[in-house]
Amino acid sequence: MFFYLLCPARLVGAGGRMVRLALVGSLWLLTMAAHAQAPQNGTIRGIVRDSATQKPIVGASVRLDGLANGAATDAVGNFHLHAPAGTYSLVVSYLGFAATTRRVMVGTNETATVNIGLVTAALNLDEVSVTQNADLNQTLSIIGRVDKQLRPTNSAQDLLRLVPGLFIAQHAGGGKAEQIFLRGFDIDHGTDFAVSIDGIPVNMVSHAHGQGYADFHFAIPEVVEAVNVYKGPYTARFGDFATAGAGEFTTKNEIKQSVARLEVGQFDTFRGLVVADVLGGRHLFSKQKESAYVAAEYYFTNAYFRSPQHLKRFNGLAKYNGLLSERTSLTLLGSHFTSNWDASGQVPDRAVRDGRISRFGAIDDTEGGQTDRTNATAKLTTIVGDDAVLTNQVYYSNYNFNLYSNFTFLLEDEENGDQIRQRDRGRDIYGYTGTYEHTTELGARTLKSTVGVGTRLDDTEVGLFRSIRRTTTDTTSLAHVYEQNVNAYLDESLTLTDRLTLNAAVRYDHFFFRVKNQRAEVTDSISGQADKGIVSPKLNLYYTVSPRLQFFARSGLGFHSNDARGVVRATTQRILPRATGAEVGATFKVGPRILVNMAVWGLDLQNELVYVGDAGIVEITGRTRRIGTDFAVRAQLTDRLYLDADVNYNYGRLRDEPDGANRIPLAPTFTSIGGLTYRAANGLNGSLRYRALDSRPAIEDNSIRALGYGLFDVVASYTQKRYQVGFTIENLLNRNWNEAQFATQSRLPGEGPDGVEELHYTPGTPFYLKGNVSVFF
Repeated sequence: MFFYLLCPARLVGAGGRMVRLALVGSLWLLTMAAHAQAPQNGTIRGIVRDSATQKPIVGASVRLDGLANGAATDAVGNFHLHAPAGTYSLVVSYLGFAATTRRVMVGTNETATVNIGLVTAALNLDEVSVTQNADLNQTLSIIGRVDKQLRPTNSAQDLLRLVPGLFIAQHAGGGKAEQIFLRGFDIDHGTDFAVSIDGIPVNMVSHAHGQGYADFHFAIPEVVEAVNVYKGPYTARFGDFATAGAGEFTTKNEIKQSVARLEVGQFDTFRGLVVADVLGGRHLFSKQKESAYVAAEYYFTNAYFRSPQHLKRFNGLAKYNGLLSERTSLTLLGSHFTSNWDASGQVPDRAVRDGRISRFGAIDDTEGGQTDRTNATAKLTTIVGDDAVLTNQVYYSNYNFNLYSNFTFLLEDEENGDQIRQRDRGRDIYGYTGTYEHTTELGARTLKSTVGVGTRLDDTEVGLFRSIRRTTTDTTSLAHVYEQNVNAYLDESLTLTDRLTLNAAVRYDHFFFRVKNQRAEVTDSISGQADKGIVSPKLNLYYTVSPRLQFFARSGLGFHSNDARGVVRATTQRILPRATGAEVGATFKVGPRILVNMAVWGLDLQNELVYVGDAGIVEITGRTRRIGTDFAVRAQLTDRLYLDADVNYNYGRLRDEPDGANRIPLAPTFTSIGGLTYRAANGLNGSLRYRALDSRPAIEDNSIRALGYGLFDVVASYTQKRYQVGFTIENLLNRNWNEAQFATQSRLPGEGPDGVEELHYTPGTPFYLKGNVSVFF
């Protein structure tokens, strides 16, 4: 087994057989461990809170000085450790807080109780432990916490960039969801990367524009507390779309200061923000600790295109979090988002070369769209029995989407043009997730068990239409889609030794698809139904040498779903294409202030999905294989100077195509992002950022290539108790670069009926200066 884990490409090449065998073996180990005799230890239990707010801290690192193993606080801030009888120094740390040490005496078969309050402090990598994870599979969570403090997050796009190695591209005027690149994937808008915020899924199934569509613009960056990053299909909590990975964002439960913010920039850019506490120490439901706040954001820009983009966006959010009792907490959240915009689309390279349009011009400047989304969720977390944690969450979303695009111009209709309209109308999403977490003592060993169940139901009408300058002329397809996912999983983590931990899990998903044609006269639509289940086992090993060094070996099966319309139309199409992956790596510290995470990985997919813009459909291209390496470093060079860098190399091929025609279109091979940040004691902060993406094939035979780029950005601010002023500069050197790029066959006026296949692109941002001022109250 370990040979295959050390050779990810061989593991994924063996399909799921090795993972299934490994899972059986791991369950055998769990059974043996349950009957093993072990020396009797004592127990240390407690809770870690923010000393200022008295709110529990989730994911704080708790360890005994001199011992390799440790623990992390759970969803309500609790922890417990086992150790032989003796006196220890208990070290508790969490990024952004000063580490605290307590002397604790442990007796055989006795329990010592220690409650800890942490005080906020400046970012200090000295205090970071590589085992500081509430979830074993969150090996990147420490990196994410560092990045949340170092990397500027002034927009929803910046939030996505907190995922190490993730690149984004925008190609429809700022209103459409970003195109995502990660681990050698052109994920389009989210086919192979699952995004959620506060437990609400962002990805859309059977969407009018593309499978997995993840519009994250409804997130307000100032209220996002953290991001947990999972790469690969190794975590049972995630199902659909979590093949290349998953990003789990959470908003703040409490704000320590209200803020009003104003941003003004080039290209008629304006942004206003208010985040305000609404309780002011009063109580709503309980005499325990409660907090509530509201946030509102308005954004407008004409952008840098010759045709003004008129992008308008509004976000509103309200959140409540409170302790109903010492053992129960309640979270309520509601939000609303609306946006509309004009767009210039992708321009053909030849039109710019021959001077027909400028780089920032347009062939069809009537593209654009409108979208809105309303979310509501309630989450109840309860401590039951012997420190078990029971979580129940329900959520609801209402969503609408309307997009006008013209990818091929005059290729299909020389007289009226090829503009299409994609509509997702009245989508209702209903969901529930529930988890039960419990820790069992097996002598000196600990078995942490998590059982999860959930369901999600999408009910929507999706359509594709022909249009001329946003006037609908014909219906290509119109269907009512009903799609439901029901899932359950079991996740077990056992400390086999003081240093070695095994995590074994299995997940089951079942999908129900129902599609009904809404127009009898439209022959391209179809009615039908189907259902399909899939089992996804996971096996992960973690070896902790010390609080400064941890090795890991992970493997698992995952999947992404296909559009319901394709599922009921094509009987030969795989409904739930399988993903098989594995990786080995380590998280470690070099000296006290350099944190490194590195991994070698491999991932096979049974079916690759490619969006075909001119038809508005998703095309199946067959099996793929990817292997790669990830490297992330976070370093505190001095007390005030920090460095961060992600370097990623990926190699991928279509497995069923001959050499020379087996490139995966737009799949990046090399990406890197990082920067230098200075944080002065007087409140002056500055960061020089870079991002680099290499040139890559835009088509299977590599005859058309998407061009790489390297850019520098600058962010600076001066913060005092009552105010902050700052500025950002994007593309400091004012380079010409292509953001979104595609190989497309299009036809311009005067060209032959077959048109020309070449690179089409959306030009990237030129030098772009924005200033901001914030007032705290």
